[in-house]
Order: sequence, then structure tokens, then C-alpha cells
Amino acid sequence: MERSLKILLVEDDQNFGDVLKSYLEMHDYEVSLATDGVAGWEKFRKNTYDLCILDVMMPKKDGFTLGKEIREKDSEIPIIYLTAKTMKDDILQGFKMGADDYITKPFNSEELLYRIQAILKRKLPKPDPLDDVKEFTIGEYHFNYPLRILSFNGTVPEGEESSFKLSPKEAHLLALFCKRINNVLPRSEALSRIWGEDNYFTARSMDVFVTKLRKYLKLDPKIEIVNIHGNGFQLFIR
Repeated sequence: MERSLKILLVEDDQNFGDVLKSYLEMHDYEVSLATDGVAGWEKFRKNTYDLCILDVMMPKKDGFTLGKEIREKDSEIPIIYLTAKTMKDDILQGFKMGADDYITKPFNSEELLYRIQAILKRKLPKPDPLDDVKEFTIGEYHFNYPLRILSFNGTVPEGEESSFKLSPKEAHLLALFCKRINNVLPRSEALSRIWGEDNYFTARSMDVFVTKLRKYLKLDPKIEIVNIHGNGFQLFIR
């Protein structure tokens, strides 16, 4: 079963926010509601979302300021701004801030739903043709993803193992690396696909798994998993 897409809704009108949250949840979205910009930023910082809906006029931090901060952390996440204003300058400012859409209150909830669906359809990644690949060659290693077996084909030093049975998360992470050999695997992508969320604790967990993979792959000196600061990791083969 596919996971529900996660929406961050930041709306200072608690009653309206609750109604809109319930409506979106009826259509199988997982919605987190915050009632001011500061609380909205905290939720976004600690969790992973597929789309943000931001009210423009809010206490503590307005929607445009919050949207700018969100864009600095994730340049790709779709943002829809909600506002009671209809001034052209405000709409232009919204799009200059990187809005994917802009809707003025009052609005029809069904219209918002269709706009969300259209944006997510454009934004969601296309299927990766490598998703059908089940076996990989990594330097002198062979990796059977379905069986989760990593085997070294070269000369094995005395006392070292030549074959490893990986855990499900280890295998999933190595498969993602294999599909991007010599390219960067964004940390946020790995966390969302394997752990289901991007936060401090899952990030530390991923670091542990990367360390384990480095240990498994150490028999081939041409293989290295490099930390790309502020972005992710790269499975590099010389």
C-alpha cells in the first residue's frame, strides 16, 4: 500500500484550519496543522512533507516569510498560499516567493483539492527505470537486492568474510546508492524513502547504516562512500 501524501497546513484560524484538515484527510492526505508561522516552521523542520499550504496573514511569522525559510531548506517542495487579499501586488509577491499556486479566501474546498492534485501530479518524480534492476555490480562486489546478499569476488584476506546478508534497511540503502553510483544520493530522499521521515533521529540512524555499508565494502579499495556536506552521500568508484 502506498503511503498517504503528507501536507503541512499553516492557518491561524483554528476553526477553518480544523475543517480544512478534516476535509483533506477525508481524501486520504495526512495533514499536520499549525496555527502560526513559528509553529509551522518547527513542524516543517522536524518532519518531511509532500506539500505546504500557508496562510499569508499570520501572527508571529507571516506566510511569505515562512515560505522563504521553507524554500531555503527544500527548494522543490510545492507551496500553495492562502489569503483573503486580492491585491495584484500580493499575488505577484507570492509567485516571486516561489509559490506553485495562490488561492484567495473564501474558496471552494473542492477547487483546492483539484489544485493540490494537479501540483502533486507535476511534482512527484517519474518512475526510475532502475527500479526494476535487482542485481548490481559494485567494483569487485556483486549485490543481489531481493536476497539482500552482498558478495566479494576478489581475493579475501585471511579472517575476512566474503559474503554478507544485509538487513532490509541496509539493502534498501545500498540499492539506492547503486542506482546513483558516482552521483549524490540526497540525504532527504533516502530518509523519506527508507525511514519515512527526515528528522534528527532518522538522520543519525542513516549515518550508522552508512558506516555499516562502508565496513562491508572495505575489501575493494576503489570503493568509497563520501559524505557530501549539506546534501547527502556519494557511492564513488575510482
